[in-house]
Amino acid sequence: MNRIVRRTLQTAVRSSSTWSLGALNHVAIAVPDLDEATSFYRDVLKGDVTGKEDLPEHGVTTVFVNLPNTKIELLYPYGENSPIAGFLAKNKKGGIHHICIEVDNIKAAMADCEAKGIRLLNKEPKIGAHGKPVVFLHPADCNGVLTELEEA
Repeated sequence: MNRIVRRTLQTAVRSSSTWSLGALNHVAIAVPDLDEATSFYRDVLKGDVTGKEDLPEHGVTTVFVNLPNTKIELLYPYGENSPIAGFLAKNKKGGIHHICIEVDNIKAAMADCEAKGIRLLNKEPKIGAHGKPVVFLHPADCNGVLTELEEA
């Protein structure tokens, strides 16, 4: 498909689709020891902490800390090809991995972002930890922050 046709299609999709940014869903923290991190949030900070959930499609095991206005997602590698393993290799003590913001129409948000030059790390939404469609935006296009959009 040539550039002119692609740009015309992108403009048509963008103008026919509307979406809006919603609440901060969570901040994800990669941790080298999931049990230790869970204990910190549950036992020290007295947080409402979920159980572990393996997400093989994403290569992570998660635990959520439920806060009144958002969540903290604790991420631990699941499987040999986990993107979190690579992150932890560079950041031995862990750290903030990404932020997740809700959108009301993930497909429209994806089309609009892509039309504006924001690279999508997955071309189709995947089902995330909350059973809802998610997509990740390239950090180089988002002020250095890996950004996850989740359909509300």
